[in-house]
Amino acid sequence: MNYKDALSASGNKGVTRNYPHMPGIDVVGVIVTSNSAKFKVDEKVIVTSYDLGMNTNGGFAEYIKVPADWAVQLPENLSMKEAMIIGTAGLTAGMSVYRLSEMVKPADGTIVVSGASGGVGSLSIAILKKLGYQVAAITGKESETDYLKRLGADSIIARKDFEELDKKPLLKPSFAGAIDTVGGVILENIIKSVLPMGVITCCGNVASPKLDLTVFPFILRGIALIGIDSQNYPMSYREQVWNKLAKEWKTDAFAATCNEVTLNELNEKIKLMLEGKLKGRTVVKIQ
Repeated sequence: MNYKDALSASGNKGVTRNYPHMPGIDVVGVIVTSNSAKFKVDEKVIVTSYDLGMNTNGGFAEYIKVPADWAVQLPENLSMKEAMIIGTAGLTAGMSVYRLSEMVKPADGTIVVSGASGGVGSLSIAILKKLGYQVAAITGKESETDYLKRLGADSIIARKDFEELDKKPLLKPSFAGAIDTVGGVILENIIKSVLPMGVITCCGNVASPKLDLTVFPFILRGIALIGIDSQNYPMSYREQVWNKLAKEWKTDAFAATCNEVTLNELNEKIKLMLEGKLKGRTVVKIQ
């Protein structure tokens, strides 16, 4: 279950135009019928993002029908449950780490992750730690400190403190790179706090889609800001990231983020997600 599913399930027209509708933007399953030469009956496949669960009926069902171009073969080293623990959140985290790690190495310094207790943030921390990075986690939930440290965070930064940093165009350079999941003031202050030649990936705007800052961090420090759009990410990159998540990036910490529920329990979890009270990943087991 993802935040988009919670929005769709609660009637958000920005996500789903026509109701009744079946949400579920992440699914893994076994092919029962195929009109494509790419996939055969009985193969296990993952489908995430694209239009699934938005205006195409999604994964909260026993059967779905999707274009073959949306599907990725389930990697051998990954169980179906593990694939859904990862899901769109883990794929987005993987895409973020993939782009960041091309230019920033563990020896370069600390990576800061915002929205740390959310799906993308928590899985980003786990992957970064597996790769040997030092990780600082920004969170508004002080109660999740132990949880974030178990995932691999080396230090915790209170969101309210980070939001209240000086309004100067540049701040003390503290981080080699960042994975931002929230946007707004948090992203502004991350940009102003990254070391020269640092890299920031940005995949969310729940705080705000707007930025109020100068070009100084980009020109004077030469930093790079990379947008991550997991919904329409090219298939060649998707396959690479899924294979890394199944092999060298795989970590036992993924399981620590998982809460498995049945369809009957979805309403309660959707309510908690919309209230910002649901942590980690919620996997729906279709009975």
